[in-house]
Amino acid sequence: MSLITSNRITTKNTNKQKIWFLITSSFFAAFFILMISTQLHLTYASDDVITVYKSPTCGCCSKWISHLEENGFKVKAINSKNMSKIKDKHNVPVAARSCHTAIIGDYVIEGHVPAADIKQLIAEKRSVAGLAVPGMPMGSPGMEGPRKDKYNVYEFEKNGHTKIVTKY
Repeated sequence: MSLITSNRITTKNTNKQKIWFLITSSFFAAFFILMISTQLHLTYASDDVITVYKSPTCGCCSKWISHLEENGFKVKAINSKNMSKIKDKHNVPVAARSCHTAIIGDYVIEGHVPAADIKQLIAEKRSVAGLAVPGMPMGSPGMEGPRKDKYNVYEFEKNGHTKIVTKY
């Protein structure tokens, strides 16, 4: 009789161990999936390298690059002494031009465009040539200073048509 009792105890312990194993392994699997999905979300923008063409002497361009990096982008900076040639090559409308030009995927980013606008453009996969912040407005990313001017972010098409997408 004690053999049967002993066997029942062993069976109960084995069942508890199986249940414990299933619960803990399910927990770790869920935790692993959560960590992977969180990592993918945090680095979605950094999967694409944004190439920034800039003048070697422009300080605000370097500050804008820092803004992009702080917002998860991987940046490849290329100094150029002939920025007009780069802007012409990528069909940046003359009225939309600024001090630096960036390329990410199929998009052209001209000037001090906030990282949030670039991320939104990529996420929405809009069929435009790119985004632009014409000139060098104070208070835009890379142009921080004692005042903050109002400025617009424009999207532009290859034919030169522009439209305001964000007002700051």
